[in-house]
Amino acid sequence: MGEPIDPDVWKWYQRTIGYGTCPVSDTYWQTETGSFLITPFPGAFSLKPGSAMKPFFGIEPMIVNEDKTATPVGESGRLVIKKPWPSIARTIWQEHEKYKEIYWQPYPGYYFTGDGARVDADGDYWILGRVDDVISVAGHRIGAAEVEAALLSHKAVAEAAVVPIPDEIKGEAIYTFVTLKDGFEDSEDLRKALVNHVRNEVGAIATPKVIQVADSLPKTRSGKIVRRMLRKIAGGSKTEELGDTSTLVDPGVIDNLIKGRQ
Repeated sequence: MGEPIDPDVWKWYQRTIGYGTCPVSDTYWQTETGSFLITPFPGAFSLKPGSAMKPFFGIEPMIVNEDKTATPVGESGRLVIKKPWPSIARTIWQEHEKYKEIYWQPYPGYYFTGDGARVDADGDYWILGRVDDVISVAGHRIGAAEVEAALLSHKAVAEAAVVPIPDEIKGEAIYTFVTLKDGFEDSEDLRKALVNHVRNEVGAIATPKVIQVADSLPKTRSGKIVRRMLRKIAGGSKTEELGDTSTLVDPGVIDNLIKGRQ
């Protein structure tokens, strides 16, 4: 999973590509894990659009708070794995200390995935994205994935990406990039509607300071949105300051985003 799958995308794929009958198996894993960790089991359990579903055999995940205590069911936290499994990476080439620092020291005794997640009352896991994608607004820590999910639940939004920008009063503010579904056009009224939608879904503290409507977002060939570039664009960087853009599906989107920056 490069990105948490949006339920509407799941439903569209299942309906359009799978003709309403083919199950969608959206697994959660990392290169470092060597295999998937959490996965749907089509036929054994009813599938939930947007959920990575159940732990694979031998995998024991846990959701923890910043203070390393277990989170209650339904609340978001950090995804860790209680014990190793056969395919796990044993080290980083010539950087074993870095391997320990990244994966094992944040939560001693547990493998730290670096991702946020929650588990529901049925024991199904929902991946929320990288925990370092957190924006501190007036002392409140807001997950970018939470704001993105709210935007994606609006009927006009096809894609969304949320990044922080400096704010003199609040420390950081929320800058959002969205692409629209067919039949919708950018307007001041639509942007106001999106702001109000986020306020209603997440809360007033998550109110976006800027909503930039774009034709497309920078993505890798695997479909992952490159947020580091969006952070720099929102912060005022020029094209030559964004680093290597050759890995993007369409490097041309960068210039359009910079032109449309607010």
